[in-house]
Parts: sequence; C-alpha cells; structure tokens
Amino acid sequence: MLLFGLGIAVVGLGLALSIALHELGHLVPAKLFGVRVTQYMIGFGPTLLSRTRGETEYGLKAIPLGGYIRMIGMYPPHKGEPEGTIREDSTGLLQQITELSDEAKAYESAQYGPEDAHRTFVALSVPKKLVVMLGGPAMNLLISVVLMLVLVSGIGLPAITPTVQSVSECVVPADAPADVSCVGRPPAPALAAGIRPGDTLREIDGHRIQRWQDVTTAVREAGDRAVDVVVERDGEELELQATMVVDDRPVLDEDGAAVHDAAGDLVTEQVGFLGVAGTPDLEPQSPAAVPEMAWTAFTGTGRLVLTLPVRLWEVGQAAFGSAERDPDGPLGVVGVSRLAGEVASAEQPGFELREKTGTMVSMLASLNMALFVFNLVPLLPLDGGHVAGALLEGARRSLARLRGRPDPGPVDMSRMLPVTNAVALVLLVMTVLLLYADIVKPITLFP
Repeated sequence: MLLFGLGIAVVGLGLALSIALHELGHLVPAKLFGVRVTQYMIGFGPTLLSRTRGETEYGLKAIPLGGYIRMIGMYPPHKGEPEGTIREDSTGLLQQITELSDEAKAYESAQYGPEDAHRTFVALSVPKKLVVMLGGPAMNLLISVVLMLVLVSGIGLPAITPTVQSVSECVVPADAPADVSCVGRPPAPALAAGIRPGDTLREIDGHRIQRWQDVTTAVREAGDRAVDVVVERDGEELELQATMVVDDRPVLDEDGAAVHDAAGDLVTEQVGFLGVAGTPDLEPQSPAAVPEMAWTAFTGTGRLVLTLPVRLWEVGQAAFGSAERDPDGPLGVVGVSRLAGEVASAEQPGFELREKTGTMVSMLASLNMALFVFNLVPLLPLDGGHVAGALLEGARRSLARLRGRPDPGPVDMSRMLPVTNAVALVLLVMTVLLLYADIVKPITLFP
C-alpha cells in the first residue's frame, strides 16, 4: 500500500509540475511583452495559499485539475452606448450574445485604467498573441520530448540483449512447439560449443557484438561453417568454436519481428543457426530515436482527440453497462493515479525499479503530449481557441490592407462566450464521466 501511494504521489507531483510549467509558458512571454498579469494559479476553486510578487498573485487552489494565468484586457474595451440609446427588449439569440458580450467587456474594462490600456492582451500584435497562447502547449511538448530523451537514452527501451538467456538442446524447426522432443535431432551448435546461459556474446566470426541484431546478422551470414565465438563469462572472455548448421529460420522484418504471409503462416529462409536466445532487458538507444517516438505519440494522441466523442460513448457504455473498458481509451486523473500506484507496487518478475521508473517516465511523457495536443483544439476556453482568434485577426487585417480599408481592429472573442460556456460544460461532464468510470470500471495494467 505504501508503494501504491508513492506511485500516485510521484505521478501527481509530475502532473502538477507539468501544469505549473504550462502556465509558466504563458506567463513568461506575456510579461516579456509588457502584458499585466494579475494572477498565476495552479488549480481551480477556493485558494489554499497565495503570495503577491509585484503586480502578480501566485497561488495554489483546491481543485488540482488545471491552472490559469489572468491577463488584463482579454476582450476589446467596452465603449458603452451613446447617451439616449434605447435597447429594445428581445429574447433572440443574437441579442443575448450581445448582452453577454457587453457584460464581459464591461467587467474586463473595469479591471484596469486608461494608463494600462497598452498593457492589455488585446493590444498585442498577432504574432505576440500567438507566442503567448502557444507558450503553454509548447512547454508541454518540450517536457514530453525531454522525458522521452531520458527514457530512450538514459533508462532504455525494451530490447533483447546479447546476454544468453537459454541455449537450445537441439536443432528444431522454426515453427516447432516449445516442448518438441530432441530425440533423433542433432545438438544445437551453441550447446556443442559450450555456450552457457548467462554468457554474454562479444564476438561471432570476427563480428563485434553490440546488440542482439549483431548476433542475428553474424549467425545468419555464417552458413554452415565452423566459426569462432567469444563470450564473456564471470568477467573473463573465452574463445569457443561453434560449427554452424543451415536451417529454415523465420524471415525477419526491419524491427526484428518474424514475417508471416497472407495466410498467417511463418515465412522462412535457409540461413545459419546457432541456438541461443538473448535476454530481454532495457537497453539505452540513440537520441535519434526520440523524434520518431515523439511523432508516434503525437499522431496517436491526435487520433484519440479526433475520436474523443466516440471514445467517451464507449467509456459510458462500460461505466454504466457490461462492456469492458478499452485499455487504449481516455483516462481521468483517478485512472492515471491508479495505474501509477499499480506500477509502483507491482511484484512482477522482471519488473524491477528500473522498469518501474521507465514506465512512470513514459506515463508522464504521454500525459504532457496529451496536454499539448488537447490544448491545440481550436475551441475556447482552450489555448487553441485563442490561437484561432489571433489567426482570424491576422487574416482580417491582412485582407483589409490588401483592399486599402481601415484596420478592423482585434477580433472580439467575447462574442464566443456562449460557445466557451458550452465547451466548458462538456469538459466538466467529460471529467465527471471519466472520474466515475475510473472508479467503477478501472483500467488495470496487471490482471
């Protein structure tokens, strides 16, 4: 139970830091561009603690489900109405939007005086608005990539290493079952050469061995010749000789996986055979593997976001019915915390501290990639909504210049408040649904 709680604490702290750095990605460029930032808050709801530094209040709130910074002048200033204007009563949608917009702009305008009009967010140029609003998601992307680098080049990825896990007793067909009898079959070259489990292969037929792929290449190219094999045993290198045999072995793809034909049958070829199996372990890789990993995570998260309504419907069917949760489906904070606890407290063979640490780092990298992608959705109140507004503003101004017309001014995002409120309600419902599903029908890593 202690380890379970420790896992939750580690991921919880990592998520809190990710949120804090996301908001820092907004805060720093906003202050650099001269915008007055009145609040920097982690969480929502009642304030637990806060401290004011300069003109900004920094604080922690009770509900740790996000964060925000508050900049003055998010909407164009409310100019009021000319004296004597009579507004007709109306229940029409446009009239309601106008009233809601006017109220929001009036509230915003009341938060600062004329002396700070040039320090509002709305007064920024389009490029500066984009930098401020993309700063948060960009920070999450940076965190995700850095964590992937730590995972790939520091901790390592699952791989087969040249340390011998087992030695075949005889030469058996490539598609033979594990319990096939060796009666009447020739001994495997590795067994006859004296190679033992625990030996580390260092050289085969003059080829230096760094990775398991080097073993596969050297063995397959050796044919049926007698070759020198250098192994490391108990800290010493021993030179052995193995008389190879040619046998039907699986054709391997670029990733080292066996190839099957359209009918599902194993595709084989005549190549050299030694008869050893490597040991699965975490093996550090080149940093060059990170871009591909990041792209895979980005596209996978993007597909999840694009299909989110369908995925949430499936979550609802599982939570309120007999369907099973999709292990690759969306998770809430409770679900992520539960998985972190399982990872920390797991007692699976071969799943030790290094593997647990790698899994935790991978989870935090995935969470930050999810924050990056989700915040790019072009809907308010998400960052992508403000980005879309800035791009629209830039397009309007460019079009006005081309036509020789006056500057149309900033886009009035207050007109989108009904949509903002609707999206916020959807996000709240989604959060509650995932919270409920993570409790009554949780996703687990270990059966």
